[in-house]
Amino acid sequence: MPLNDETDPLSNIDPVIHAPARLKLITQLYVVEEADATFLGNATGLTWGNLSTHLRKLEEHQYVKIDKEFRGRKPRTVISLTDRGRTAFQKYRTTIQTALNDLPD
Repeated sequence: MPLNDETDPLSNIDPVIHAPARLKLITQLYVVEEADATFLGNATGLTWGNLSTHLRKLEEHQYVKIDKEFRGRKPRTVISLTDRGRTAFQKYRTTIQTALNDLPD
């Protein structure tokens, strides 16, 4: 039987989080208080350009907070998940788990 929007949990999935690169970023940020851009780039394998683009998209949706600071004379970009981002990811995770659990064996 085909699913419709009311019975298909994936119909309401957050497309901002669902993009593979952003999903990598948000899952890394979910388990830490904050991370710098170098760590996130290394952890996700994203290039600096891709990292910047995807972080900007997450920031536009207020899922992450980006702070620029200096450590000594070196610039450092620090990223943290906002409460809104944490809630959105928890909802995303529940939606995915529900969809997978509903599949027949």
